[in-house]
Amino acid sequence: MIYQNPIIVSDYSDPDVIRHGDSFYMIASSFNHTPGVPVLKSKNLVDWKLIGYVYNNLPFDRFNDKVYHGEGAWAPSLRYHNGKFYAVIPFPDEGIYVSECTDIDKGDWSPLWPLIEGRGLEDPCPLWIDDKCYLVIGFVKSRIGFNSLLAVYEVSTDLKTKLSDYKIIFDGHNTQPTIEGPKFYYINDYIYILAPAGSVKTGWQTALRSKNVYGPYEEKIVMFQGDAKTNGPHQGALIDLEDGKYAFIHFQDKKSYGRIVHLQPVEWHNDWPMIGLVKDPLIPGVPVDSHEYLVNVESDYRIEDSDSFDGDKLSLIWQTPANIKDSWYKLDNGLTLYPLYNEEGKNALNLQPNLFLTKILYNEFTVECKMELNLVDDKADAGFGYMGKSYAYLRVINKNDGKHLEILTGNFGSNDVLLADYQYDGNEITFNMEFFSDQTYKLGINGNYFEYVFNAEPGRWIGGKYGFFERGLDVDSKSTVKVKDFKVVEICR
Repeated sequence: MIYQNPIIVSDYSDPDVIRHGDSFYMIASSFNHTPGVPVLKSKNLVDWKLIGYVYNNLPFDRFNDKVYHGEGAWAPSLRYHNGKFYAVIPFPDEGIYVSECTDIDKGDWSPLWPLIEGRGLEDPCPLWIDDKCYLVIGFVKSRIGFNSLLAVYEVSTDLKTKLSDYKIIFDGHNTQPTIEGPKFYYINDYIYILAPAGSVKTGWQTALRSKNVYGPYEEKIVMFQGDAKTNGPHQGALIDLEDGKYAFIHFQDKKSYGRIVHLQPVEWHNDWPMIGLVKDPLIPGVPVDSHEYLVNVESDYRIEDSDSFDGDKLSLIWQTPANIKDSWYKLDNGLTLYPLYNEEGKNALNLQPNLFLTKILYNEFTVECKMELNLVDDKADAGFGYMGKSYAYLRVINKNDGKHLEILTGNFGSNDVLLADYQYDGNEITFNMEFFSDQTYKLGINGNYFEYVFNAEPGRWIGGKYGFFERGLDVDSKSTVKVKDFKVVEICR
């Protein structure tokens, strides 16, 4: 069997992957969106399904009622030790937090606890050696004033207590600028750190090795773009396949699609893990476009894209840009939305906390979102659209002369702008979107598209998302809407 890269055309940024038994598990960044830190499962490293999240809400009050684009959970690591799975999650403004579970498929994750509090720490990854535990980290220049350094803490083996201050173990300023995202491994008596350097869009993958946790470390670039079409290639995970074989999963920045996921073969040369297509072991490998399956197991796993709202729980495909609340919705033969008034979001949709958004999953696709309207006053609006640093959306709103359908555009940092206004009759509407491979999109209703073509932009550190909302424009609105069906269809040309 042959797989094609990317294996996931969706924004699972900073993936970390481990094998447990005959299954593989991945977690990824979620930033300010909740539920947070998605958990995915695979049998063959190619086909994945979303099985849950590490936490339902960010454990900081400031995310309860306000949108903080690009903040929240950055680049977590996933490890298994002594019968427990650990998710070690950095929050760049708060510190490094940990959750544990015994059954990752059931998702019995514990409440997050602080391991190291403070600003500017990122990309933590633990390593247990000789009854001790060490945590490698990077640094966020915007929070702490410097980067391009890696450091190690000693922490308790249960990841509950910091036992030492950090010690710098590698300075990448001269040879590995912007080194970050370190992942710790112990293989064949070497301690390895796999880390990207050189920036997200144009960087490379570096391996460091030493016989001592604190170094000194040898360094080698083990994968770069070279003549491949995959830019980056950025942060990822070295994965044990048993029998001395390994694979590597990493992300590629693809603008509005987000940080999409690639799978690479690994060859060992002189105790260095050379990644991708290795033409000469003295030269870094380059990302492959396709390859034979590294784990030859058939699977029907897939990431869901649509929702009929017929269950008793909200589908895993939905996230909100601030801490989600039960009072925002009800599932009952459809998804009933209740209006939330938010002063910042009233005139700028990107600052509205109760947007129900999902990730892009295909190069090209169409969306149908069927909504039943019960807009009994002029204190609320409801609609559908695309969300990124610039965005566009459709909304229905009551005015003195009846319902109106409006097209609006917006940008982070400014109020939304009305583009068009039409009279609309009826209590039901189907919102449409068509997304094109040149990263543009069109919006429409009831199967008919408007002439406007919008450029799809990413969000802050994430890809673009799309979805629906009901927004309070004043307090005490009695209006509601019900989302009846949400259907995404991939376009294959």
